[in-house]
Amino acid sequence: MQGGRCRQSARRATAAAWPGRLVTAVLSRREIQVPAFIDVEASSLGTRGYPIEVGLITSEGSMYCSLISPPADWTKNDAIAWDEGAERVHGITRPILATHGKPLEHVAGELNRIAAGLTLFSDAWGNDYPWLARLFDAAELPMHFQLDSLRKLLDDSEAGRWAAVKAEVITELKLTRHRASSDAKILQRTLMRIKAAAP
Repeated sequence: MQGGRCRQSARRATAAAWPGRLVTAVLSRREIQVPAFIDVEASSLGTRGYPIEVGLITSEGSMYCSLISPPADWTKNDAIAWDEGAERVHGITRPILATHGKPLEHVAGELNRIAAGLTLFSDAWGNDYPWLARLFDAAELPMHFQLDSLRKLLDDSEAGRWAAVKAEVITELKLTRHRASSDAKILQRTLMRIKAAAP
């Protein structure tokens, strides 16, 4: 992480089994499809919030993360749109955004370049989709990828184990910063561990 922004080159995934292009991993002698994940950090939860950081991890494990420079028409309502509690969680301040945020057109374009044709999974689809829609609407760009809910990848038994396995993964990764790309990596790693343990 440098300058409040993380980025690694994202390569294209090549296999196709689940929606989008996926890579197959072999875990415990079982072939498991590896989905791509996305996470969005926002100024606050709900419709008042706007996206301030987006991160994803591809099926191949390449990561992209960028802070978003919010336009004036987003920040003019910061009295209600910026939540101090959310800031304490993600650690992104308005001065950090002002210094390191990238133009929303650039971020939306990079997401389209990296994820074109993919289905990206989210553990908070109900929040992430409106925030991404707001980003792309402001950038005046169509979204060239699909967004879907992580829950569709889990059966009831796997969903019941999710929280405990995720806590294990977080402890093992020893991530010191709460970042969108790190959250996406945690989601992918947790899913693969749960699937690998399935009978």
